[in-house]
Amino acid sequence: MDNGIDGVKKAVLIWLSIGVFGFFGAMARYGVARLFGRFSALFPFGTFFINITGCFFLGWFLTWAQPRLNIPDPIRLGIAVGFVGAYTTFSTYMFESDRMLTEGQLVRSLIYMIGSVVIGLLAVRIGVILGQAMS
Repeated sequence: MDNGIDGVKKAVLIWLSIGVFGFFGAMARYGVARLFGRFSALFPFGTFFINITGCFFLGWFLTWAQPRLNIPDPIRLGIAVGFVGAYTTFSTYMFESDRMLTEGQLVRSLIYMIGSVVIGLLAVRIGVILGQAMS
């Protein structure tokens, strides 16, 4: 019976951790987006920066920090799912891409969409390489 109770406690702790870290990820995303606000009329630099830095951080965190620091599941999931999940955003990326297409900005939209995917993947890879090099 204790194993069942311990399992429920761990599950609740994970959910709470994801929620708390998600709160901070959402606030960080809003703050960073505000920093880029006036530049986003030309190109969605804020969302682009947020998604690239989120990719880099997640690659580094799961490659270096998690294995070496032996971070407990609730904290690992809180950071990876909660913080990074709330910090980065696919829906805004798609909305901004659609807006540019709707406004006839085909080249700008393609640069944003392809650049986000290619540079995002590169950022994850750099984070993984950095994490491996730090070991």
